[in-house]
Amino acid sequence: MRLEGVWLRYHRRGPWVLRQTDVAIGPGEVAVVLGRNGVGKSTLLQLAAGVLRPTRGRVVDRPAAVGWVPERFPADQPFTVGAYLSAMARMAGLPGGEADRAVGRWVDRLGLARFHGVRLPQLSKGTAQKVGLAQALLRPPGLLVLDEPWEGLDAAARDLVPEVIGEVLADGGAVLVSDHRGETVRLPGARHWSVADGTVTEAAPSGAAATVVVELSVPAAGAAAAVARLRADGHHVLRIRDHAVPPPATRPGCDSPSAADPVSDAGRSRPAPHEAPVPDAGRSRPAPDEAAVPGSPGPAPEVAR
Repeated sequence: MRLEGVWLRYHRRGPWVLRQTDVAIGPGEVAVVLGRNGVGKSTLLQLAAGVLRPTRGRVVDRPAAVGWVPERFPADQPFTVGAYLSAMARMAGLPGGEADRAVGRWVDRLGLARFHGVRLPQLSKGTAQKVGLAQALLRPPGLLVLDEPWEGLDAAARDLVPEVIGEVLADGGAVLVSDHRGETVRLPGARHWSVADGTVTEAAPSGAAATVVVELSVPAAGAAAAVARLRADGHHVLRIRDHAVPPPATRPGCDSPSAADPVSDAGRSRPAPHEAPVPDAGRSRPAPDEAAVPGSPGPAPEVAR
């Protein structure tokens, strides 16, 4: 789904809430919408969900099934929880038996069974929020839009929200979510859209998946066992060298000692220590195209294992 050149204001002569908004989200992606109160986060979410139409620009490729959970569920409706969810299931296009099963599943999962016959205006804010979450999930959504979904929920329901988001993503859906409680730290890998002064910008990736190169020194007699353990743990061994050996002389046809091929993980046999090349001995230099230890940020010296 894409927002292309979207502008929005609520009145013809009113101020622009959003200007020239160009963002996109694809299947299996989650984006967290950040910003101070009143900057247009909810407006952006309502545009994505189809609740609002752009004043200018367009929203394209919105999935057919959209689940929308507003920040405050409109509980001033003359229905019981069960009747409301059943009606919403039918509106979502679910046939009778499937609608009943979907309602039962989410009533049980969200702990709403004892409120099945309670009218919506009698619910607490947290319980009403659960009803709002249930109605958005009765039909598996291709896009799930959540505006402050953790607000008012009990601990068990708060823990359930990231679990539900993960299920939507696993099924190929996309998720947009706003939050001021800091709960979105439970969503690793989420993209971050910031709303400020009517514009939407996306933060650069944090580099959480960055790798570094670590140099290790082990006794020669234990080198083979150490390499085997590192590989078994999922690390990539770049090369093995003997620090006691000076750099090899430049061979004919080579511009520098570093032209000698290092030993890699590509299935070649490891040379004996006295045969291993020693590129640029005496200097530590990062190798931009080589990585060894996943999950550690920042640059580090070249590895030799």
